Amino acid sequence: MYNQNQDEIRPYISVIMKNLLSIRSYSTKPTRHSHHFNQLVLPLRGVINICVGDFNGKVAPSECVVVKANEEHLFTADTEARFVVVDMKNLPLNISSSHCIVFAINSSLKSYLTFIENQLENKVNAQLEQAMFEMFSLLLAEQPLLPKVDNRIGTAISFIEQNIAEQLHIKRLAESAFLSETQFKKLFKQQTNMTVMKYVTKLRMEKAQALLTHTDYPLSIIGEKVGYKEPSAFSRKFSQFFGLPPNKFKK
Repeated sequence: MYNQNQDEIRPYISVIMKNLLSIRSYSTKPTRHSHHFNQLVLPLRGVINICVGDFNGKVAPSECVVVKANEEHLFTADTEARFVVVDMKNLPLNISSSHCIVFAINSSLKSYLTFIENQLENKVNAQLEQAMFEMFSLLLAEQPLLPKVDNRIGTAISFIEQNIAEQLHIKRLAESAFLSETQFKKLFKQQTNMTVMKYVTKLRMEKAQALLTHTDYPLSIIGEKVGYKEPSAFSRKFSQFFGLPPNKFKK
């Protein structure tokens, strides 16, 4: 029977079919294929093996693999592995203009994937799903497209993110990566195009900026949350990084 709302719904269905979030697993039996839309695969648990373009290897949690429209590719994975799969009509400029096939995602997008999984597995809500897709696209557009990092450096980066309020010394970070201090500093610079401490400072200052903007914590607490026990040390580093002291930045 004809539904008078079908003509109104059809354009919306067309949109969400082109821009779609889903949770999937892949068979251990590989199948080579392609599709007319772009697709991103972001592991939640387990590792995916993929052959696409010049890349033939593993993609793990905290990483994203990009399959552009009409690009032939092949996936395999253990049956218990789970992934967020994103079908996109248009890729953000940072992705479409890059030749990077696999890249590391930041902690914000990684956390958002958990929300996506929880929502999609428990509720059907087309309007919310579209809003989730739009938020995903915004977060994706902010990703720095560094090449897939060495697992040891990835472990160290996770350690930095989880312990940003602590004193982070090269020795301890190198130990987390199971590397000597010299090897660690060299490999970290090769993988991220930044020295270790410059990377740490960047994360700390970005977090401090967010806390200043979105919370009412006093400056002393914000400093402690980003690894500076002395307010003067925090103020000095913040001023060097942003060009003005935190008490002037805070609204």
